[in-house]
Amino acid sequence: MWSAEDVARDSVRRQGDGLPLTAVGERVAEAAVREQEAAERALVGGTFSEYEAEPERVAGIWAAKHVEWRRVRDLMAQCSWSRYEPDRDVQGSEWARSRAERRQAVLSGHAADLVRRQDERDELRAELWLSAGPSRLIRVAADRADLRPVEVLAQLAERVVVGEDGRVSVPPFSPSR
Repeated sequence: MWSAEDVARDSVRRQGDGLPLTAVGERVAEAAVREQEAAERALVGGTFSEYEAEPERVAGIWAAKHVEWRRVRDLMAQCSWSRYEPDRDVQGSEWARSRAERRQAVLSGHAADLVRRQDERDELRAELWLSAGPSRLIRVAADRADLRPVEVLAQLAERVVVGEDGRVSVPPFSPSR
């Protein structure tokens, strides 16, 4: 999840694109008012119906927006920009790149997690109790192949063939590493 600062920086970057310095000054004033209102609402409790969010989160976002609008205003004044251009804002561009990288990392992690969960659903874990005779045969095969008995059983299961009539068989094979 993005922090309040991330949300504010992204919002200001998008909303500020092309705004003149006077309009950015108006956004600073608006953010100051909204920050105060949100802070007061956070003290009372409840949710903001327009955001369906917790009041503390909304208050944090408005405080961060106020800071970010002031930063943009000061940058524009310092650099004598007539309009805000996000691509010329080095610090803002670095933050945007960082957010994009973090977002991509989260999405990649989520995709990998989905694949892992699907693989887990496709796996079959079983506890198998064999009588003494078949158990000895599996142990002998495992010892000869320098494997554990469970590894021989896994190789056996991988080679199972189900015929059209439903019969299950395993073609002859030699367990190996």
